[in-house]
Amino acid sequence: MTSLHESLLLALGLIAGLDAQLAAIVLRSLAVSGLACLLACSLGLLLGAWLGVGRFAGRGALLAVLNTLLALPSVVVGLLVYLLLSRSGPLGFLGWLFSFQAMVLAQTLLVLPVLVALTRQLIEDADADHGESLRSLGAGPFWRGLILLWDERHALATIVLTSFGRAISEVGAVMVVGGNIEGFTRVMTTAIALETSKGDLPLALALGLVLLMVVLMLNALLALLARWRRRLDGPALPAGHAWTQAGPR
Repeated sequence: MTSLHESLLLALGLIAGLDAQLAAIVLRSLAVSGLACLLACSLGLLLGAWLGVGRFAGRGALLAVLNTLLALPSVVVGLLVYLLLSRSGPLGFLGWLFSFQAMVLAQTLLVLPVLVALTRQLIEDADADHGESLRSLGAGPFWRGLILLWDERHALATIVLTSFGRAISEVGAVMVVGGNIEGFTRVMTTAIALETSKGDLPLALALGLVLLMVVLMLNALLALLARWRRRLDGPALPAGHAWTQAGPR
């Protein structure tokens, strides 16, 4: 057998046997990325909707900055968070450097521009199609944004999934602010990099396979959820239908 074949068999054995070290790293990765996405969604979806329906001075410059942040390398985000949380930094008093909280903060800042930019484009396109009818019914920017967010909820689920994939697959930011400390801040991507450099290919392969399975399961769940929603909702209704039935509240 080849070395790759042997390593793959050992990796599958680690997964099948629910290796304790493997399970701890996977659970920590899911917790960090899940919490980061939750925090980013709580702000990013509303901010994206506001940018999608709002028209104000300086909006073009703000969008240019937002699009620039999409290309920001994860290590740069990690460096910025490191400077904020270091002892001489403005948030040094929190004592979060090389901790779970620091990794969550770094990933939140990393995926926030993705959430805002994709949500903004989605809501802006929806507003161009249906905004006039909502405005004719008296809906201001706030209500238009909320209605369009609800109408585009299935597409927004894809955006959230994309953001989660961005968070769980990045390595630079969590490496810089987390330190890759075994048992505390080691996640799947940082563990893969470390174990590969050490030559422990079975564990690195096992973590890589689990990472792929997580993304595949999330995509399958999203597809099933969208199909279930379509069955419950019946024929698609035009955007703003709920508004015409209930009016502003």
